[in-house]
Amino acid sequence: MGGKIDGKKIKEKVAYWAFLNLGTLLLAAGVYFFKAPNNFATGGVSGISIILSKFITPHVAWLGQTEIMIILNVLLLLLGLIFLGWQGTVKTVYCSLVYSFEMWLMKFIPVKLPMTGDIFMEFVYAMLLTGAGSAIIFNCKASSGGTDIVALIVKKYTRIQVGRALLLTDFLIASSTFFIFDIQTGLFSLLGLFTKAFLVDGVIESIGKSKFVTIITSKPEVIAPFILDTMHRGFTSYKATGGYSGEEKTVMLTVLKNSEALKLKARILQSDPAAFVILTDTHEILGKGFRDTVG
Repeated sequence: MGGKIDGKKIKEKVAYWAFLNLGTLLLAAGVYFFKAPNNFATGGVSGISIILSKFITPHVAWLGQTEIMIILNVLLLLLGLIFLGWQGTVKTVYCSLVYSFEMWLMKFIPVKLPMTGDIFMEFVYAMLLTGAGSAIIFNCKASSGGTDIVALIVKKYTRIQVGRALLLTDFLIASSTFFIFDIQTGLFSLLGLFTKAFLVDGVIESIGKSKFVTIITSKPEVIAPFILDTMHRGFTSYKATGGYSGEEKTVMLTVLKNSEALKLKARILQSDPAAFVILTDTHEILGKGFRDTVG
């Protein structure tokens, strides 16, 4: 029994780190291939580095947008280690280093940038990849570093509303592209700032979505073993009386991932076609097997 538990924990940890690395890869690809070549400065360290490269790179050729971003991330990581400590920044350090390393490696991919002549298509891919990547990283209770570290430091030592402060900072970064680049770039940068905010929230909600299942059945002895032994989930049950029929029924309550809910629904239809089943979308489920801190 102990071996099975350990095996499950190992699988969860492997899945966690694989998911976290997928998030950093999507973020790096979105910034390097689509965001930076089109000067979509939607905020954060990537936005600052895009703007700084406009002035620095013409004079120092080796110091491009990627190198500037790596330097800024390293400096901010050092600040994080000083003010937040190692325990508070370990995942951020990992994501930031992997993200920066992946950006550096992508320089060696023989592809001409921008990749297409359609700036709107470039914008869509920039937002989709960076938005999905950021959402995955946030869902893993980590961050890619950068200005997030500043936010954590400000949150620790002041009462300033960090969300508003970061939004204002990102807005100023995006707005500056009107003057540094051109009107079209400025409009896309501002649009990207707000698009990414909604996209990240939407992806996080989709990733965290589960099903709250209510089952009203006269055959709990058939359904219970499937939930416990096959689905490896728990449930709460109580007796209830039908208002129309007057029959005594068992009400079973459980929370499942979407794929598990489909399997349970099929099993109930097979075992007790007369059962009444209600499936409700839920978010932010806290508890073992759902929003545990893994890794």
